[in-house]
Amino acid sequence: QVQLVESGGGLVQAGGSLRLSCTASGTIASINAMGWYRQAPGKQRELAATITRGGSTTYADSVKGRFTISRDSAKNTVYLQMNIVKPEDTAVYYCNMLMNWGTYEYGYWGQGTQVTVAS
Repeated sequence: QVQLVESGGGLVQAGGSLRLSCTASGTIASINAMGWYRQAPGKQRELAATITRGGSTTYADSVKGRFTISRDSAKNTVYLQMNIVKPEDTAVYYCNMLMNWGTYEYGYWGQGTQVTVAS
């Protein structure tokens, strides 16, 4: 069984920084991609950033230049460094890991961590 546990959320002032972490535990398959998604109240879950096994990254336009995603494959951990945060970054942040089990891939989700940006 795979578990993803996020940490690092909380309350931060606009313009400040926050670092989220997400670590996978249990029976871990090869992790092809890792990502962070977020869901604001009343809105759909949206992509914030992703990183492939090879280190290629993608970012939503709204976070580009402010957020940085990184991974430590040896620790099965993905990070999201959030800088110059804005009130509109307030959301529950979820990590996702796409694992390759040989004949199929499956995406696992964490439980979410709340980020609140005060203006």
